[in-house]
Amino acid sequence: MTDAPVKEPHPDEEHGHDDEEMPRIQITRRQLILSGIFIVAILAFLYFVLPEIGGMKDTWDRVTEGDHAWLAAALAFEILSMGSYIALFHGIHIPPGSRVTLRDSYLMTMASLAATRLFAAGGAGGVALTAWALRRAGLPRREVAERMIAFLVLLYGVYVAAMIVCGLGLRTGLFPGPAPFGLTILPAIVGLVGVAIFVPLVFVPEDFPQRIERMSARRPKTAKWLRRLALGPASMRGGIRFALHKVRHPDRAMFGVATWWIFNVAILWACFHAFGDAPPLAVVIQGYFVGMLGNLLPLPGGIGGVDGGMIGAFVAFGVAGSLAVLAVLAYRLLAFWLPTIPGILAYFGLRKRVESWRREPVRA
Repeated sequence: MTDAPVKEPHPDEEHGHDDEEMPRIQITRRQLILSGIFIVAILAFLYFVLPEIGGMKDTWDRVTEGDHAWLAAALAFEILSMGSYIALFHGIHIPPGSRVTLRDSYLMTMASLAATRLFAAGGAGGVALTAWALRRAGLPRREVAERMIAFLVLLYGVYVAAMIVCGLGLRTGLFPGPAPFGLTILPAIVGLVGVAIFVPLVFVPEDFPQRIERMSARRPKTAKWLRRLALGPASMRGGIRFALHKVRHPDRAMFGVATWWIFNVAILWACFHAFGDAPPLAVVIQGYFVGMLGNLLPLPGGIGGVDGGMIGAFVAFGVAGSLAVLAVLAYRLLAFWLPTIPGILAYFGLRKRVESWRREPVRA
């Protein structure tokens, strides 16, 4: 198997040099005004109201007492995590000989993160923007789908493995720390079920859409509809197999699969140290991954879902509520909101880069 997951074009795929429009991050004057009012209201609430709520005054006072050295370490971990993510993105999505440079991958990655923050439900906005940019760079539609699936399989394979290992390790006493069933065994079961669902897709035949179409040859309209439906499992099969190929033949970019998560957990770990004593490392890891499930909620950027999920998980693990609130909110500021500003700038840079691609011939 070569680096490219797709060797030949398929009848249903379109190439990246079509006239599909860029998914837009709409920023109108009205939105800016409303966003400004919202931000001012939130700041006013945090400054005037929150400190007066029973039990929150001491927590608020501790914000200004955070250890600056640990917060600086958290910022450094965020920079390293983004570097890992960009390197992994380039290594998985970009085939050898492509005109897409590492700088282009930076623009795609950061713009995609901004779209993920500003739109809803598990990063759908970022996925759409990434797919569009890769197709505009000249990659066939199905290859884009398979490479993006491979990227997610590799990245979230580590996610699932960490939940299973830490969950079982905490519950069996292998790792120190509290081990409530709902935060250890239950996530491990969910992870194993997910693995059981996706692994069989590796064995889907490569010509699965054609086979489905032939089965309904007497009904052309039905056959065409079924063929398009079958493209999903076929692309999943190609993406999973490409991910396995990258695991068997790793390159330097593959370090990003693990280091992206390691540095992200390290940000949260450093934030705990900035405001108090960090819980056991296995608890930090498990609370982080369980809380990240809140990103699946249909909220813009997972706002509230991830924050509440993480804070709730750590409180259930026995962490003091005030410490959990401070650590999680500091983590979210550094790892979630901070990259949004360069991400919006990257979005406009990506638009200019795509315009330059339109004037360049697509490399064979």
